[in-house]
Amino acid sequence: MATVNIPANAPHHFRNVAGSPAGVRMLCTCTPAGQDEFFRRVGDEVASMHAPPPPLTDVEVAERRRRAADLAPWYRTEML
Repeated sequence: MATVNIPANAPHHFRNVAGSPAGVRMLCTCTPAGQDEFFRRVGDEVASMHAPPPPLTDVEVAERRRRAADLAPWYRTEML
């Protein structure tokens, strides 16, 4: 287990290097509150924390990226 502190306004991203969606869990705490709503609006709800990610077509991935870019300013987020 590891703990990482990312200072405000520091560019960052997350990547699963385990090779399997089932091999990774991440707890992300954001302050101030509100970033959770960004993830709800951009992401897909899954049945449980053990559910695999939904399969997405290239078109669906592009749509989510566009939606994230459109919503980012409202959540003080900059897409790099």
